[in-house]
Amino acid sequence: MTPTLGRRLGQAGTVGALAVAVAAPWLTDPYTTSLLARTLVLGLVGVSVALLTGIAGLPTLGQTGPYAAGAYAGAVVGLHVSPVGVVQVLVGAAAGALFGALTVPLVVYARGVVVLMITLAIGELTVTAASRWRSVTGGTDGLAGMPAVQPVWGMGVLDSDRARYLYILIVVAVVVAVVLTVLRTPAGLLLRASRDDEARMRASGHRVTGYFAVAFVAAGALAGIAGSLLVTAQQYVSPADFGFEVSALLLLGVVIGGATSVGGAIAGTALVLAVRDWFAGLLPGQAPLLLGGLFVVTAYLFPRGVAGFSAGVATLLRTRTRRGTARPDPGGPGEGPVPALAAPVRGGRAHRGPGAGT
Repeated sequence: MTPTLGRRLGQAGTVGALAVAVAAPWLTDPYTTSLLARTLVLGLVGVSVALLTGIAGLPTLGQTGPYAAGAYAGAVVGLHVSPVGVVQVLVGAAAGALFGALTVPLVVYARGVVVLMITLAIGELTVTAASRWRSVTGGTDGLAGMPAVQPVWGMGVLDSDRARYLYILIVVAVVVAVVLTVLRTPAGLLLRASRDDEARMRASGHRVTGYFAVAFVAAGALAGIAGSLLVTAQQYVSPADFGFEVSALLLLGVVIGGATSVGGAIAGTALVLAVRDWFAGLLPGQAPLLLGGLFVVTAYLFPRGVAGFSAGVATLLRTRTRRGTARPDPGGPGEGPVPALAAPVRGGRAHRGPGAGT
């Protein structure tokens, strides 16, 4: 074991999860495969929720807005322009980003519960507009009859649940990899710093409002991509796919998984959907009770979410490994503490005693 244990465990977990995800369509029936595809889609929307709620500090109940915009844009393109999946994904991303850009002035200057209320209103207004704009969205009947998606030019169409699932898995994996890469850049650090101490960032000359605005638009693009993939998964879209229940489940999944973790958002969303769609089948009509119990158990046992619990386990193992490999102090017979580990850390630097030099 080395000090990089946490990272290695995370990498091993990621590889294991991908292996299971790739093997899933060969281990399940077509109906379950289609459910898994929609779980991946909502997991990507959950990533956009985590980007705003946990990483930027703007809790949201309105990501169904850009999600719907991307879905309807992808559906219209698929019906009237091109069956190519790449085109639909790019159009969905653009539609979601445009939706975010148009609504960001309503959100970016608010904080806390006010953001929740504003975004909830935006999401509900979007569902209402989709229900009434029959010429474009088909109204409450939705849009159906989508042609089978062709991933890229020259490839065959996705004519089975397994093919559609694997296509969605690839797109989601690529998008999540891009998000994780961006969050490790200075841009991600600035966004987290703005969340943690907005006043200090403003005093330092940073344009915090601009950072939040960019995050809001980027989250809209992610949700828009998920919307276009929803059309691929079910070849149908209607206002029922974007109601308040979906918004609440997304936020619940992000909180359970870990609001500051991209992987936690996906895992939490998958767990919530599993409870709602599978476990609730054992107790018909008790899905709300099961979801409430899941939230309570998670809140008490894993206050930082599933991702926080995993990180805590890795930290505990790393600490025990360090203690177990610490060598005895050469100057004495006992096992004295290693100075670098014994000094408490404050503010990112080792705290020195009163007699230490400066």
